[in-house]
Amino acid sequence: MTTKQRRIRSTAACLVLCVFAALSFAQATDQEQEKEKPKKAEKPYALIFGTAYGPDDRPLYGVKVTIHPPVKKKPRWQLMSDHRGEFAQRVPPGPSDYIIHGEADYAPLGPDGKPQMSKKKRLSGDTKVHIESQERLDIGLHLTE
Repeated sequence: MTTKQRRIRSTAACLVLCVFAALSFAQATDQEQEKEKPKKAEKPYALIFGTAYGPDDRPLYGVKVTIHPPVKKKPRWQLMSDHRGEFAQRVPPGPSDYIIHGEADYAPLGPDGKPQMSKKKRLSGDTKVHIESQERLDIGLHLTE
């Protein structure tokens, strides 16, 4: 090995060490800054978690779900069920009641497994829930004609 090759290798090794040192220093300062920042306190909440079911007791996708207190007519929260028919909404904790309303267009499956659009129906359903405090409440929303 020639002297020139040794210099190149030692220079490359020094550069690699400098890069690693700089990265470890940057990571250490990031960790110190995270420790110094006061964490933002999350507001307390209750969670309404539900699954929307159709007349065949299968989960329904795309159900329009509205949640509101019984004293108000306008929906306070509007959401849609996902591909598993599930929806979730954070609500304020504390003793309170909510009405959950769901609406969907439903086409029953034919013998070939395809939806029969000529027999399309409008489904809806309501359920009432009571939240006591900071809790998760699991419900089933069954839609009928």
